Amino acid sequence: MIGLKVPKKEANRIRLFLQENLILDHNWKIKRSDDYVYLPLNQEPDNDFLKEIGFCQDNVVEIEFEELKKRPRNMEDYLQGKIPLEKMDDFKKSFDIIGDVVILEIPDGLEEEKYLIGEAALKFTKRRSVYRKKSAIKGVVRTRELEHLTGEDVSITIHREYDSRIMLDVKNVYFSPRLATERRIIGDEVHDGEVIIDMFTGVGPFAINIARRPHLQNVKIYAVDINPEAIHYLKENIKLNRVQGKINPILGDVAKVLKDLDVQADRIIMNLPGTACEFLPVAVEHLKPGGTLNYYQFSRDFEDPIKRVEEAAYPRQVEVLDMRKVKSRSPGVWHVAIDARINGK
Repeated sequence: MIGLKVPKKEANRIRLFLQENLILDHNWKIKRSDDYVYLPLNQEPDNDFLKEIGFCQDNVVEIEFEELKKRPRNMEDYLQGKIPLEKMDDFKKSFDIIGDVVILEIPDGLEEEKYLIGEAALKFTKRRSVYRKKSAIKGVVRTRELEHLTGEDVSITIHREYDSRIMLDVKNVYFSPRLATERRIIGDEVHDGEVIIDMFTGVGPFAINIARRPHLQNVKIYAVDINPEAIHYLKENIKLNRVQGKINPILGDVAKVLKDLDVQADRIIMNLPGTACEFLPVAVEHLKPGGTLNYYQFSRDFEDPIKRVEEAAYPRQVEVLDMRKVKSRSPGVWHVAIDARINGK
């Protein structure tokens, strides 16, 4: 193989020059001796080029270089040569990592390659288990079908989010790691002494995030969910994060639970963007004058969710404190957040 022999003191200058002129071959390791450095070339330089850098043909040598093993930088690198190029564009490179579990979204057109993709995900993420989404989130308990692809078929894991640890079974409960920033935003809004109702708590990531904060010693959170598996893991997470006494886990339909619960809240969290609008009247009913509503909805704009809040709150006044796009759901449709203060009785 062709290499350029240069004195050690000149090596870095020449290396940068070769790199700028696209002549340095990055597939091979630079070789060194006591006095010289040998730079691998991807083509033989002509005399004018050598003269420009202060060398001659005597510096161009035949030498063996050691191949440089490149670490794959992404899933696509692991799949190079294993999946037809025309299919690579169809592969969704985004995936969710929940604790030791990877959950992939693989198009139907890559059905035959799903196990190759699963193995690539296992190697790239260095997690324990890899599953594939087999359905959308469905049902009142908000779960989806998962297909095990590779690694251990163990769906129970502990996910770390900021200072919290969240135990869950990805097959039996809903949890999105992509809402970590949103949960931090809500936690930052809470003041000590607040009474909070988390209407669709799941395994409790909003509640745990709030209760773990050291300056919030006197918060009281009523965390409600209709999924018994979610409440089971919420109870485990309360113990795991040592926030006993701050969170009251309640199993049941939140509309019925709140009718039986004699509580007026300073804040109500409504993270069920598909159907939370149906529960707005009961939420407003249990919100103190001046209380805050953290409301979420799938929408193309902010106007529709704000209008829904105002209609549910009438004749009380609605003061919009903040509105933001949390994440994209589909082209043009967003998971949006509306923070609103509901004044009056």
